[in-house]
Parts: sequence; structure tokens; C-alpha cells
Amino acid sequence: MRFAHRFFALTATAVFVTGCGGSSGAADPLAHARRLMEQVPFIDGHNDFPWELRVRFHSSFDSLDISKSQPTVMTDIPRLREGMVGAQFWSTYSPSDIEHPARVGMEQVDIVHRMAERYPDVFAMAGTADAIERIHRSGKIASLAGLEGGHMIENSLGLLRAYYREGVRYMTLTHNSSTDWADAATGTQTHGGLTPFGEEVIREMNRMGMLVDLAHASDSTMWDVLRVTEAPVIYSHSSSRAFVPHPRNVPDDIARAVGENGGVIMVNYYPPFDFRPTYDYGLERDSVTARWQAAGLGDSALADSTRTWEATHPVPLPGLDVIADHIEHLRDVAGVDHVGIGSDLDGIDFEPVGLEDVSKFPALIAELLSRGWSDEDAKKVIGLNVLRVMREAEAVAARLQRERPPSVATIEELDGR
Repeated sequence: MRFAHRFFALTATAVFVTGCGGSSGAADPLAHARRLMEQVPFIDGHNDFPWELRVRFHSSFDSLDISKSQPTVMTDIPRLREGMVGAQFWSTYSPSDIEHPARVGMEQVDIVHRMAERYPDVFAMAGTADAIERIHRSGKIASLAGLEGGHMIENSLGLLRAYYREGVRYMTLTHNSSTDWADAATGTQTHGGLTPFGEEVIREMNRMGMLVDLAHASDSTMWDVLRVTEAPVIYSHSSSRAFVPHPRNVPDDIARAVGENGGVIMVNYYPPFDFRPTYDYGLERDSVTARWQAAGLGDSALADSTRTWEATHPVPLPGLDVIADHIEHLRDVAGVDHVGIGSDLDGIDFEPVGLEDVSKFPALIAELLSRGWSDEDAKKVIGLNVLRVMREAEAVAARLQRERPPSVATIEELDGR
């Protein structure tokens, strides 16, 4: 997710912190969390740093040298090390309405490769679960690309395969707008889920071993994918709709189906997805803005009025315990084997208190431990669940590649376009 395209335009002007459960003796759970993260690679499902580098620093590591502390972003190497990140899926994103989305997508993937080349003592590209574990044992951070938005394949299975060859290991089927073959959670929904070509996209992703990411998909698309896919799915950065009725979140019935599918839901940090007061704040702010627009305020006056309103209506931010609540709820609904963490850092402009950047991941694991989680279950959330999903997808791909060749179907043939 990119904050420039978020569901609510919010400005964090004040902080409301909810109490962190099990905070007594916090030093011990934190040390315990770090020991577990040494044993199992911590895998974050979604970080938007490549887009930040593009739009703010000209895609250049000379403009932003992340080997040093960089407080203007949420991600740099010192904080990745402090956060004990073992593997990172870097979001390779472009806006849905951008010109030449395939070109932009490839340029974003190029950033991930250049980051590994620029800092070879820190990062190594990974394409498999075994590679992640090997890189983690070597003391480096495994880097993988996740394509955030199916519009970047421009309705081409050949281009989808090209992305896979360049290291993309999941694709988010849509972003905030529907594609020609799949409906998004937000915006206009026209297909009722997947089109026939969309189903072929899923089959080809299964054949290659590319994970199907249902974050940003509509409920109908989620159900269609779960019907078609032969491999486990992921949500790279979504939370539970049981807490907040946002269309980007996962309802319980689908969460249960994801458990049956063998997939994993990686919980997002974005407060309007996680915390009902923040969600309600966004609805109120949008309603006020709509009234001002209807009254005929010009752009400048509207911006001034919005800033004045925000200054007197502070945003109630959650603490990290709210993220732990989402993790525990999804554990209870889908099963402990089917939950992980997908922070969305550097894709959001404000965060839960205590999870402000990539250095704070151990604090979230410590919160789970303080609630009585066993080492075995905590390790699953840290990374074992994602590794299992990857291995199962790799096994499905190996079988399908023996059974059928790459698909040459087109959207014109299957959808009549």
C-alpha cells in the first residue's frame, strides 16, 4: 500500500496509546524474542521502500545511502539489523493509473536488485524457501520482490513470466483499482471476481511457483482464487475485518477458507485497517471534507480548512498490542499455521505506537510471548509459516511444470476483448 493512495488521508497530530497486555517483565520477553529471531528468519511480507526511493530520492542509493541512519524513511540497514529482519519481501509498486506500468514495475524490481548489489555484505537475492534459510544462516538479509498490482503485467502471461525470472515471488492481483481481469477491494468492481483470463493468470502463477497475493482483492476475487488455485495463497499486508470493517481486511469466513487452503495472512500495521477509532476518524474527516466541497470551497480554501480541522481533531493511534490482537484473532479463526506479519512500512505515513520503523519487529514478537505464546507458535509467525507456504507452492510448481507447458492464452481469446 502507498499512503498517497490510501483509503483515508489522515495526519497524525497526536497519539492515543492503548495499554500493552503483558507488559510486566518486558525486558525478558524482548530478549526471548531476539533469541527466537536468531533461530528462525523473521520474514516481513511487505515494505514499500523501493517506491520511496523512486519518488523522493530519484531511485538512487547515492541520494539515500541506507548504510547510514536515515530518519526521513522507515527503513535503513542499521534499523533492519536492530529489527533482526531475516527476509524482506520488497513491494515493487506502481500506481494503477500510471503510464507504462510494466516499465515502472521492472524499474522497481531493478531497485531491489541494485540494493543487493550496492550492499552485498547485507542483502542477497532469494528465490526459494531454502535460499532464505541459507542466507539467514550466513548473517545476511534475504531479499525478494513482490509485485503490488496486476496492472503491471499489462494483460500478458509472457510478461508475468518475465517478472518471475527477475525475482518476483508474489503478485498482488490488484491495487486500489480493478484490473481488466480481477476486481479490487476498493474502486469500481465490474467482473464479479476473476474473469476467465484472471483464472488463467492464477493457473500460470501456480505453474511458475509465484505466490498469489490477495491483499487489495475484492471478496469475490478472493473466493474465485480460492476455488481455482492449486497452491496456498498469501495476504502480504492485510488485517482482520472482525475488528475494523474495512474492505482491505479479511473477513472471518474467508480467513477460515485460507486456513483450509494452507495459506498465510500477514497482518498490516496501517492504523485505519487495525483500529476502529482511526477508521471512524477517517470517515468523519471524509464527511466533513465532502460537505466543504459541496459548499463550493476552492482547492486552497479546502486545504486550509482541512488542516484547521485536523489540528483540532487529533488522530487516536493504536499501540502495538492492537496489531497483536489481530494476529491472535486470525490465529483463532484460521489457525496458528496461517498468520504472519506484513508491516507495510514506508507505504504508510503513520504507524502504531511502538512499531514506527523496521527496528521494532522484536517488540511485536515480545508482545506475543508476554501473552503466553509458545516458542513453537511464535516461530511460526516469525517466519516458519511463510517458509512452509513457499515450499508448498514450489512443490505444486514442480508438479505442474511436468504436466503442462507455459500458457500462451490471451485476454482477447478468453475474455473476448
